[in-house]
Amino acid sequence: MQILAISKPRNVEEARLLHNHHQLRARIFSDRLGWEVHVIDDRESDTFDTLTPTYILAISSSGELAGCARLLPALGPTMVTDVFHSLLPNGQLNAHSAMIESSRFCVDTSLGKGRGAGSVHEATLTMFAGIIEWCMSNSFAEIVTVTDLRFERILARVGWPLQRLAEPKKIGVTMAVAGILSADAGTFQKLRPSNYRSDFDPISKAA
Repeated sequence: MQILAISKPRNVEEARLLHNHHQLRARIFSDRLGWEVHVIDDRESDTFDTLTPTYILAISSSGELAGCARLLPALGPTMVTDVFHSLLPNGQLNAHSAMIESSRFCVDTSLGKGRGAGSVHEATLTMFAGIIEWCMSNSFAEIVTVTDLRFERILARVGWPLQRLAEPKKIGVTMAVAGILSADAGTFQKLRPSNYRSDFDPISKAA
């Protein structure tokens, strides 16, 4: 499975993948999870998509979008500080230049392929490895994110534990928690599937 990082689409194929990623977000967050998100023409987006984020995309061997996440520097506007500040100690995040926010993480588990270690879908592990590798390639050492308790358990099961910033709280229909994930070579090597590929700096190729 291949990982791509796209900020501004450079060609028709990248534009298609970004379009599909907004559709996947609508299916996961609105249709399946029942979150109150903004969906138009079967595509989910919000104001943070206007800030030129980097999108990490997992692409299957058949060229289908298997997973996606959105990355934004933690020093700028982020969901964790602007939307979910109630999950932070005193509503504040100790952000720094080597911290990035990951949001809108989702995986298309209907793609029939593969379960990895501990029944975690291959696309999930590919996305984890892709986010870490991109962060290392771009001098980010920490990832701040907001997730639910089920996904926090998945992170712990694969060996990438979330360092909670505060106790979980109910946000809408979800018990949510904010936390920090490390982006380091050891975790990358542990999580990446055997068929992992990317076009980032040659971290994965050197191992």
